[in-house]
Amino acid sequence: MNKTGHCWLCERPIGSRYELHHPVPKSRGGRETVTLHRICHRTLHARFTNAELARIGVNVEALREDAEIARFIRWVGDKPPDFHAPTRKPKR
Repeated sequence: MNKTGHCWLCERPIGSRYELHHPVPKSRGGRETVTLHRICHRTLHARFTNAELARIGVNVEALREDAEIARFIRWVGDKPPDFHAPTRKPKR
């Protein structure tokens, strides 16, 4: 999976600060990692539980089709690569 270049989730270029994400969480047996912006990584974990992420796995299109994630991607799309802001967890 990708380790450089562009963010796996939002597809913006990766800057100097990034994180590796396990599409299938390590707690669920995941080994592969992908490169994400810090804000994208935190947004995924704020939106989905590890069980949900394990079910979705490497299907990034399924993540992008989620209404909250799609809205986030539109919002972050014109931000610089190292942009970061606090990530709020939704009330469930």
